[in-house]
Amino acid sequence: MFKPDRLRFGTAGIPVSTPRRSTLEGIARVRDLGLDAMELEFVRGVNLKSELANRIRHAAEKHDVLLTAHAPYYINLNAAERAKVEASKNRIVQSAERLYEAGGWSVVFHAGYYLKQPPESVYRRILEALKDIQNRLMNRGVEVWIRPELTGKPTQFGDLKEIIKLSNELEMVLPAIDFAHAHARNKGKCNSAEEWRGMLTAMESVLGRDALDNMHIHISGINYTEKGERNHLNLQESDMNWKDLLRVLKEFRIRGVVISESPNIEGDAVLMKREYQEIKV
Repeated sequence: MFKPDRLRFGTAGIPVSTPRRSTLEGIARVRDLGLDAMELEFVRGVNLKSELANRIRHAAEKHDVLLTAHAPYYINLNAAERAKVEASKNRIVQSAERLYEAGGWSVVFHAGYYLKQPPESVYRRILEALKDIQNRLMNRGVEVWIRPELTGKPTQFGDLKEIIKLSNELEMVLPAIDFAHAHARNKGKCNSAEEWRGMLTAMESVLGRDALDNMHIHISGINYTEKGERNHLNLQESDMNWKDLLRVLKEFRIRGVVISESPNIEGDAVLMKREYQEIKV
């Protein structure tokens, strides 16, 4: 499977400043901004046709832009209704297929909700669903990472230990680390170099160096309460110690992508890339 050559920075979707809003134009705009990654947003459905996916692949190769994707929000692999679980699995499979056709590398999704059930039983259900997804993708020759995301609310499945454990059990699975979600989920913690070093060390100790060489990261500011995430904020309007975070990523020689999910997606992506390039470790 493809391995990133460095840590790249990009936007969650088409940059806001793109003159004509299309994925093809967005890729070109990403390059104009000096960025080198973009996340395809399938959040309301996978509506990308194969023909356009092929054109997107050529554009991404031309501009050296690494593509990721965010699967639809309507996913719950722990839903009570079997039909909803199957629909959720189909959405992840479809996202991975279209991303693969577009030359992409890694698809992220929110795996599900606890629904007041024991975390251990929820873990087992989600593990079985991901096994099925993995088998279907392997049988179709689709080679992309599938990434359960570290989620922003304690009611959502996906704390760091859970997604590391899933990744250790499944060949095509690695974590998607949303550092803003970790901050919100833990009620303002996970906002220091010491804590971030602990998170990355925990990943490496279980999953090996390959996990740090293939990271799919989301960073933004975030507004939160005792119940977790409320909404994303621009970095400079938040309490996120993002400069220290970038220093830790450089210290650990992380490779992969950092996707900005701030409201000003390209503004913070450019800000982070410039800051990162200036860091000496």
